[in-house]
Amino acid sequence: MLYFPFASPGGGVSAGGRQPKWRAGAPDAMKPYYEHAGITIYHGDARDVAEQWRGLRGHSFDLTLTDPPYGHGDKWAGGTWASDPMYADAMQWDAQTLPDGDLIELLTFAPWACVWGGNYYRMPPSRSWLSWVKSSQMQTMADFELAWTNFDKPSKMLREDRNADGKRWHPTQKPESVMRWAILQTPEPVFRIFDPFMGSGTTLVAAKRLGKQAIGIELREDYCEIAVKRLAQEALPLELGA
Repeated sequence: MLYFPFASPGGGVSAGGRQPKWRAGAPDAMKPYYEHAGITIYHGDARDVAEQWRGLRGHSFDLTLTDPPYGHGDKWAGGTWASDPMYADAMQWDAQTLPDGDLIELLTFAPWACVWGGNYYRMPPSRSWLSWVKSSQMQTMADFELAWTNFDKPSKMLREDRNADGKRWHPTQKPESVMRWAILQTPEPVFRIFDPFMGSGTTLVAAKRLGKQAIGIELREDYCEIAVKRLAQEALPLELGA
């Protein structure tokens, strides 16, 4: 198994010669917000929860699959979609980027990593980029999105609608089919998946449909509630053991 290149024997990470500085741990950071059938949600800052998991780095999960804020808060303009209430606070939260070192630290919980929007962070060179090419184009939005990975395989592309099922709960939500595809691109079978920026829970829904275990962390409780409702609507896994 190819372990994440940043992980040191002691579990620490070097990012440009500096160590990430964590916030003080939240009192209930280890209390699950939701836990059922192998899927667990924590409500809080991913860095608070991670601080209490330090001894587990490199041993807890098989894949970290996530979609952190890109820092585009000042670029949310143009198009009629901006008048949608769902995007009302998007400029604020998407402007709060995560320090590169903090993101890298969160990736050390699993040997495999896939980060949508990784092209907006200072990541190491990658042989395998994943590209989601959107079936429909819009002048005010990107026609494709990239995910950085540490996979040792050729880059891959998926063409998929922006909202294949017509349901949307988060301003930057990826289609469930895209996250499911990303899971299946991992060079070897994975069974436990970690998403430190869970949003409305798309990674967890994809994992459940594939018969995987997954843990997600989300700072906003309203999105945690949405994720719980989405998971409750899911039936039996589509591809057990896939």
